[in-house]
Amino acid sequence: MLIRAGYELVLETSAPTPLISMLSIRPSRFPDLITPHRIETSSSIPAHDYRDAFDNICTRMTLPVGFTMVSCDFAIEDNGLPDPQSPHAIQHDVKDLPHEVLLYLVGSRYCETDLLCQSAWWHFGHVAPGWQRVQAIVDFVHDHLTYGYQYARSTRTAWEAYNERVGVCRDFAHLAVALCRCMNIPARYCSGYLGDIGIDPVDVPMDFHAWFEVYLSGEWHSFDARHRVPRIGRILMACGRDAADTALTTAFGSVRLASFKVHTDEVTQVLSNSAEPLSLAA
Repeated sequence: MLIRAGYELVLETSAPTPLISMLSIRPSRFPDLITPHRIETSSSIPAHDYRDAFDNICTRMTLPVGFTMVSCDFAIEDNGLPDPQSPHAIQHDVKDLPHEVLLYLVGSRYCETDLLCQSAWWHFGHVAPGWQRVQAIVDFVHDHLTYGYQYARSTRTAWEAYNERVGVCRDFAHLAVALCRCMNIPARYCSGYLGDIGIDPVDVPMDFHAWFEVYLSGEWHSFDARHRVPRIGRILMACGRDAADTALTTAFGSVRLASFKVHTDEVTQVLSNSAEPLSLAA
């Protein structure tokens, strides 16, 4: 399956403003690219990439005064299958976890394990550890929170979402991540693309999406508390302890988001740089 994805962001500044963006796909998806993945700007601003501590691709640039469009458009190959399911995946004892996984067990900026621990054990202590326990957490969060763009708030934490019972996809992911960590299941926050592929079209503007991954049976598995069911066509951009580690843009000054568009669609062909069609059966 071939997916065409990308975005257009228009940012307005009143002074030259340094910016770090996390708008590239994860290096693990580079081999799947059919066309180059390039971040372009309307003013041909010099940009430099580096990898952060979580192996995310970060792009540095300085926005000039006025309006700047930051955009990307690419095609990527996907296996066309829903998220893999591994119902027999086991939960590791903490003493057996790799060193690099341990940071995904502790609290973070948006995931207050200390405040949620008692509630987590009350809700899920009776559920068998492993995949079943994670699925129980996903089901709980999906039912516990009411979704809606009108509930979006950039400062809402997992504890606040648990009590307010509303949120957007990042709140669903934060609460699920925090509850998993309370149950000694390593969990990390993920951001990326998820189009309406394999489902009826949703009559809302396309946006980036947030989900989470857990470490079971020696590998990371994707879960989505917002949608609850396996989905097709996830394209991972960044992962970390929570949304603070995966911010789409971090500006060191005043920046206004004037326009924001995201596209993620299944296609049968795209044009290469040489204008020759690249085809792949859908």
